[in-house]
Amino acid sequence: MSALPAPPVVETGTASTRRYRPELQGLRALAVALVVVYHVWFDRISGGVDVFFLVSGFLITGQLHRTAARGPIGFTRTWGRQIARLLPAAAVVLVATVVAGLVVLPEARWLQTIREVAASAFFLENWRLAADSIDYSAQHQTASVVQHFWSLSIQVQFYIVWPLLVGAVVLVAGRARLDRTLTRVLAAVLVASLSYSVFLTISDQPLAYFHSLTRVWEFALGGLLALWIDRVDLPQKLRVLLGWTGVLGLVACGAVLQVGSVFPGYAALWPTGAAAFVLLAGATGHPRGADRFLSTRPLRYLGDISYSLYLWHWPVLLYVLVLTDSATAGLEGGMFVILLSLVLAVLTHHLVEEPMRRRSRSPLRQYRLGMVALVLVLASAGVWQAVALVRADHGAAIGDPQHPGAMATVAGYAHVDSGSVEPLPPMVSIADDWARQDDGWTCGPDAAHPPLETCTLATDGEPARRVVVVGDSHAQQYLGALQPIAQRHNWEIVSMLRGACPFSTTSDTEPGNTECLDRNGAAIQAILDMRPDAVFTLASRDVRAGRTEQTPAGFVEAWTRLSDAGIPVLAVRDNPRFDFRPPDCVQEKGRGAPECGAERDAWYPAVPSYVAAPNVPPNVRFLDFSDLLCTPDGQCPAEIGNVLVYMDDNHLTATFTASMAPVVEQRIDAALGW
Repeated sequence: MSALPAPPVVETGTASTRRYRPELQGLRALAVALVVVYHVWFDRISGGVDVFFLVSGFLITGQLHRTAARGPIGFTRTWGRQIARLLPAAAVVLVATVVAGLVVLPEARWLQTIREVAASAFFLENWRLAADSIDYSAQHQTASVVQHFWSLSIQVQFYIVWPLLVGAVVLVAGRARLDRTLTRVLAAVLVASLSYSVFLTISDQPLAYFHSLTRVWEFALGGLLALWIDRVDLPQKLRVLLGWTGVLGLVACGAVLQVGSVFPGYAALWPTGAAAFVLLAGATGHPRGADRFLSTRPLRYLGDISYSLYLWHWPVLLYVLVLTDSATAGLEGGMFVILLSLVLAVLTHHLVEEPMRRRSRSPLRQYRLGMVALVLVLASAGVWQAVALVRADHGAAIGDPQHPGAMATVAGYAHVDSGSVEPLPPMVSIADDWARQDDGWTCGPDAAHPPLETCTLATDGEPARRVVVVGDSHAQQYLGALQPIAQRHNWEIVSMLRGACPFSTTSDTEPGNTECLDRNGAAIQAILDMRPDAVFTLASRDVRAGRTEQTPAGFVEAWTRLSDAGIPVLAVRDNPRFDFRPPDCVQEKGRGAPECGAERDAWYPAVPSYVAAPNVPPNVRFLDFSDLLCTPDGQCPAEIGNVLVYMDDNHLTATFTASMAPVVEQRIDAALGW
């Protein structure tokens, strides 16, 4: 992926004096080929991106070291070169992605894509994705068509910082001690970054995957190679062995390791180590050396266009999947994706990359070019944003006669559907229609019960009642119904919520999640200390096709802990979880399409799982709202009462849960005698 070409041919000769390394371009070609093939046909991550990081560290450290040994680094010129090499092609792909997205993408994916296009334009996409890995409400969105810009973002951040690092070393150590001091600094960076990478991968792998600091060691490793590779003199047979070991190791990495779930951490030593072996092998002079294979003209050319190919392959793949309504590309579809990506990469390389690099040699032109590229991307994204805002402005509100939502399923409710009313929430904003805790809420850590975090809905003076909502995102979604009830009756709502952490005393619901267990233990103690009027949580989980609903023993144990203190529990039956996104289905197949919903009997057992659960304490009152999620004819559709029920594949929209408020209030009153 790196846009930095190999240095020009300065001299040839033995492996210890070479600067031009044709096998390096072949290594790039192999890495990008693995990235593309694994994405297109295997829906896996290959580890090729880690090779790009190491190669980038190798190239730019070598360039900076040679420059620093001769004189001043020239930061303005160094950064300008990267702008001229990176931004033009990236801008072309981003603008094309915006234009295609406006036509091809379902509206439910617009806002996510617009945000990520803007983040990619500023080379901050990795931090955008890292934030989404923390924000549970964003985790269930479909992969963005610019998601692959995360790795380019890390590279650009590296290109900004690395010259400053080398410049600081020169300033402190001087040119006489440059090699030794820079080696020590890079070694320290490698150890610190790798240690942090291992730590964060264990504690929070999704965040670690996109975090810049967990990848710095890969650049540092490449930098150390650049400093010392010319001084390594290995026997020919050993270099042949190293070369093929590196090639085969790189090819096998993605097949053996689940890169997407175990990287970066120490597992990333596999692809980076394989790439390092190839570079250490160098030019073996052996007719069967790996370098002979990597130096062939086709691979060298593929290495030349690797940056453009990386940029194009992902949006092409995603758009083809959307247009064909497929989960995978298949053999023929994958061949089409790769061929089209190659054609676009060749055109971009020869018509954009190379001309812009040649014509923009002065720093002024380079920075001007970067500004123009940035403005073009942001302008196109701004137009798309404006169209999205127009689509999102319905001028309708939940509860009006045309949008009764859940109330349309209540016996005796007269709802006349004209068939021409647009549903709520607008499709373009449905991915953001989440029961959030912002206006009127105060959130923060519970100092008395770490690691618990709580949010409290403000009341007018002394609250009439205090209700705790505890559990995961499926408990949180009911805040859409509880908040208007609380505001009407001056209840204080205290939330103790965390995504993927249901209220349980055991880890059978989330195996290995000790953090969730610690948090639930703290939540139980906080509730016992608070003694609220009621606790609102889930009664079951895993409502999927095949009647898989269950009530784990850990749920019952948590209720029992509260029962001993006389605290009432309102336990809510879970909603269906699909293997597709109902809102996308509605947009693709039309409103009312039966395949966008589910048959109640196929999802819900006739008798709820909690009825047969042993040892349920007497303090529990069960609430079953499945009759609001499913119509009297036994269907659980994607839309009820002109309101879209689901925001993704398993979460209710805040708009729909708000429409449930009258029934939720009635049933809570009946259950608790309020």
